[in-house]
Amino acid sequence: MKLITVIGARPQFIKAAAVSRALRDQSGITEVSVHTGQHYDDNMSQVFFHELEIPKPQYNLGVGGGRHGEQTGRMLSGIEEVLLKEKPDMLLVYGDTNSTLAGALAAVKLHIPVAHVEAGLRSFNRKMPEEINRILTDHASHILFTPTETADNNLRMEGISASKIRRVGDVMYDCTKYYGEKAEDTTSVLSDLGLETKSFSLVTIHRAENTDDPERLKALFRSLEELGRNHQLVLPLHPRTRKALSAQGYSFAESGIRFVDPVGYLDMMMLEKHSRVVLTDSGGVQKEAFFHKVPCVTLREETEWTELVD
Repeated sequence: MKLITVIGARPQFIKAAAVSRALRDQSGITEVSVHTGQHYDDNMSQVFFHELEIPKPQYNLGVGGGRHGEQTGRMLSGIEEVLLKEKPDMLLVYGDTNSTLAGALAAVKLHIPVAHVEAGLRSFNRKMPEEINRILTDHASHILFTPTETADNNLRMEGISASKIRRVGDVMYDCTKYYGEKAEDTTSVLSDLGLETKSFSLVTIHRAENTDDPERLKALFRSLEELGRNHQLVLPLHPRTRKALSAQGYSFAESGIRFVDPVGYLDMMMLEKHSRVVLTDSGGVQKEAFFHKVPCVTLREETEWTELVD
C-alpha cells in the first residue's frame, strides 16, 4: 500500500512524527511525505524534522505565506501534481490547516480515499478558518480518526456515517509522553533562559482571530503587560504575531514581557512542563498543558477541545 502524508505546519510535524514512526514498523506500507511549506521559517519547520527524527519529505512544495485562498490554491495545485505522479492508494492529513484542506480536496477530486487524523473537532465558530477546514475535510474523508467521544458525536450530528469513524485516541498524547521524556535529557532551554521551575508563565499567541484584529490584539497585550508587572511571562514570538505588533508600532523592549524567538518542539515541551501557568490560543498547546498537568488559560472565546474545559 502506498500512502501519501500531507503536512505543512508545526502541529502536523508533531503528529506525523508519532504516526510515521509506527508506519515504519509495518510491513507492506510505503509512506511518501509531502511538505507544503506552509510553515517555512527554519524555527517553525526544519528544526522540527531534525528534533522529531522525521525523514526528509520526498516533496517540498515551498508554498510559503499568502492570503488563505491564494495559499490553499497553490497547495491544491502542487499536491494534485504529486498525486498524479505517485498514484497512491490513500492520502493522510492531520488537523485543521490550509494544508489539510488542500490535501483532502486534491485527493477526493482524483477519487483517492482520504484519512483524517484528529477528525470531529468543532469550535462552532465558522468565522475561524480552522473550523471551515475541519468541517470540509471531515466531509470529504473516507476514514475519520477521532481522539474522543465528543468528536464522534460531532460527526454523527452532521450526518456522517458511523462506519467511517474510528476512535483511536489522541496522537498528541503519544507525542507528549515520548518526547516529554526525551526533552528532559536533551534540552537546556531553562538554563539558557535563566528560568527556574514554576517561576514563570508561558504565553503563545498566533491565531488570526487574535492577531488580525488590532483592537483585540492591543487589549490582549495590555492585559499581559499588567500581568507581567508581578509575574515573569515568557513568550516565544510567532512571525505572524511579530508582524501584527510591529504594524501597530508596539514597543517590545518596554512591555515587561520576555519575548524570545520561536523555539523547537523539545524546548517548547520543557517550557510547558516547567511553567507555572500556560496562556495560549493554540489548540495543541492547550492539550499539552493538560497532559503535563499545568493550568491553562485559553486566550479565545471558544475552543475545539471542549473536553479540556469540562
